[in-house]
Amino acid sequence: MTDEGSAASDGPRRIRSIAVHRDDVATALEATLRSDREVALRVTPPFSGRMRARLHALDADGGDGAGTDADPAPIHVDPRDLVADVPPYPEVDETMADNPDADLETRRERHTEAVESWRETIRESVVESVELDAGGGDGDEETVEVDVAALG
Repeated sequence: MTDEGSAASDGPRRIRSIAVHRDDVATALEATLRSDREVALRVTPPFSGRMRARLHALDADGGDGAGTDADPAPIHVDPRDLVADVPPYPEVDETMADNPDADLETRRERHTEAVESWRETIRESVVESVELDAGGGDGDEETVEVDVAALG
């Protein structure tokens, strides 16, 4: 492990693991797939060996996300990178077509059940590791592979 004096220069390379809440992963992925918003899990500096990634709408901060060696930018993790084999989101038209003879209330209930089943699949499919952008400067992109600890 590095000493505190080199923390800024190590930046994201210091990270060994990130903790994500399973519900945050499902929420971020659903928002990303269902809207034009970009939602991610964000890891904010100062970076350390173990970090928590929290739900974040990328358009909410208004900044360009750029950082410096002394003050690195937050890392945004795409929720699709945190899930193994992302299943298609259940669309209303599909669940309605599966139940053509059901009344409207029954169709709504079945769609709600399909969405909850999708969310549960996502919560159970969080990966064990992910690659994070570690910067690199000079146009060279570096990545670092870190463990993922799924909470909840």
